[in-house]
Amino acid sequence: MRNGNIDRRTLLRLLAGTAGAAAMSVAPEVFAQQRAKALPKPRLVVLDPGHGGVDPGAIGRTGTYEKDVALATAREVARQLEATRRYRVRLTRNDDEFIPLLDRVTRARAAGGELFLSIHADALPNSRMRGASIYTLSEQASDRQTAALAARENKADLIAGIDLSQHERVVSEILLDLARRQTNNLSIQLARQLVTELGHQVPLLSNSHRSAGFVVLKAPDIPSALVEIGCLSNRDEERLLQRAAYQRKVATGLVRSINDYFDVVAKV
Repeated sequence: MRNGNIDRRTLLRLLAGTAGAAAMSVAPEVFAQQRAKALPKPRLVVLDPGHGGVDPGAIGRTGTYEKDVALATAREVARQLEATRRYRVRLTRNDDEFIPLLDRVTRARAAGGELFLSIHADALPNSRMRGASIYTLSEQASDRQTAALAARENKADLIAGIDLSQHERVVSEILLDLARRQTNNLSIQLARQLVTELGHQVPLLSNSHRSAGFVVLKAPDIPSALVEIGCLSNRDEERLLQRAAYQRKVATGLVRSINDYFDVVAKV
């Protein structure tokens, strides 16, 4: 204090002490509850390591199994996602287990997944080709599979909170189609983020965003994409895909894509 005035450093210390006293005056459990309410609810991301068990998936030129590369990469993605504290993560498999394709979708929906990312590694006839690629569900395949899924489920609870069995057939088909279209639109937005961010980390195939009738992408209410993280048929890329450092690079691109998706596309 100089000439009756408080210098800036002293004032800041006094203010900090006042703020600390105010915080301490609140019961610790109440303060924790207030802080928890202020934080956004973690998003639930479901990661699906492709293949497993008796199904090795693609096999590289030197014998690398797709199922092993996919699981190792998915675990790294899960680690990085959880480190952000923005997400809860479920894996459809966390060991060398065979899971039927539709069961993977069922697990994702039962968990309440808000995003579904299936992780694979490719094998192409041309061994010189290398790079990652991203798939979303094709419109035609989606229509056929959605109809079959509705029949198996008796049109009940296919969309969260809506029992389609209580509606006339035409109405239930409209509701299901609207949900499917919205999910597909979000899936395409997710794929665009994946192309951008993954492309900053690793090479991509030309025409890197494609569409096909993958069974694991056919949940009508969860935005989904399938990522082929590289080509095991290319000797150089097969070697890279086995390395933890390269898997971390892939995971970094995937995590940034997921961040961008929830920041820009799925804010609500």
